[in-house]
Amino acid sequence: MNKSELIDALSKKEGLTEKQAADVVNLIFKGFDNQLKSGGRIEIRGFGSFVVRNYDSYTGRNPKTGETIQVDSKKLPFFKVGKELKERVNSGK
Repeated sequence: MNKSELIDALSKKEGLTEKQAADVVNLIFKGFDNQLKSGGRIEIRGFGSFVVRNYDSYTGRNPKTGETIQVDSKKLPFFKVGKELKERVNSGK
């Protein structure tokens, strides 16, 4: 499912217009974005959690040229699946 499919499903299930459903989905995603940017954590019980992981800089290699390059430190979002979702997926329900 992609974002437009999510908006479509929400509008049909809740009787919203496409614009209203898009506003709701965008509001949720913007909230997630702001929370992660500020270094926070998002936890949705029964689904999973999102955190930001910090990675130190390191020396890498350009696979095309073989040249050694310095890769800067970075922050990346990380999703950890919740126990309940893992069980639902594995049981096929």
